[in-house]
Amino acid sequence: MTDTPRRLLQLLSLLQRRQHWSGPELADRLGITTRTVRRDVDRLRRLGYPVDSGPGVEGGYRLTVGAELPPLLLDDDEATTIAVALGVSTGGAVRGIEQPALTALAKLDRVLPARLRQRVDALRSSVVTMAGPADEVDADLLVTLAQACEGHERVSLAYRDRQGRGTERRVEPHRLVSTGRRWYLVANDVDRGDWRTFRVDRIGAASRTGHRFTPAPDPPDALTLVGEAITTAPYRHRAVVTIAAPPDEVRARIPPTVGLVEPDGDGSRLTVGADDLPSLAGHLVALDLPFEVLVPTALRDHLARVGRRLTAAHRRRG
Repeated sequence: MTDTPRRLLQLLSLLQRRQHWSGPELADRLGITTRTVRRDVDRLRRLGYPVDSGPGVEGGYRLTVGAELPPLLLDDDEATTIAVALGVSTGGAVRGIEQPALTALAKLDRVLPARLRQRVDALRSSVVTMAGPADEVDADLLVTLAQACEGHERVSLAYRDRQGRGTERRVEPHRLVSTGRRWYLVANDVDRGDWRTFRVDRIGAASRTGHRFTPAPDPPDALTLVGEAITTAPYRHRAVVTIAAPPDEVRARIPPTVGLVEPDGDGSRLTVGADDLPSLAGHLVALDLPFEVLVPTALRDHLARVGRRLTAAHRRRG
């Protein structure tokens, strides 16, 4: 019996982490039986927590909307991360979040233990943000998409594509990815039967359908998918380049929003895009690393012409 309060706190933490849990999932996480799960849920209800349950052996549990916001359980790392993130959010690109972030930050500061407040203050004092203009997104929209990702719930989107055309999309959301300037949703497009990336600032509305889906057993890497979408797809020219340097060295010079860097034997393979060949060539030369363009042929020819012209000019001067 002495473990009951601690187990109740663990159960409440799990219910706050995800929208839906089956009885066997909770029992496995807590190391108890499904019967004990039901008893603990009843104890939480008596304490005022609105826990809803579904019928059947697999009876699901979820923390529902109640008359009051129940206390949130945070460990040290979670509390520190939230405090720092709220401080950054006061000047962020999520539309309408600045004032709520300040209010939440003030509440959190009042209850932080001294040891955590020192850690948060150290992080805040040492972090300086220098970001370019960002595309604003709606905070409620981000919350809706994040909850759908976590709860494996299908969503209907009113989406505007690159050409400005409005479309209706049914998606199974996987991850939200932020590049610092923009937010992207990585999701399985149900009607097109393929994984896609969606710019969140182009989503006019998102409706959770209540239809839960089974996550793909082998989903694509969200960062790679977004990286490919933003580094090559929007541009006229797509180049694949081998570089005689390890991936970590190349990534230190090329951010993920500019090019996709992958291991290639002892070196690296870079995929990058641009609207004109001179800009693309100049960017590669500026890396100051040995490289070879595999495709396109037009870029290889352009670099050869520029190389011959520069060599001839310097020979004449000599």
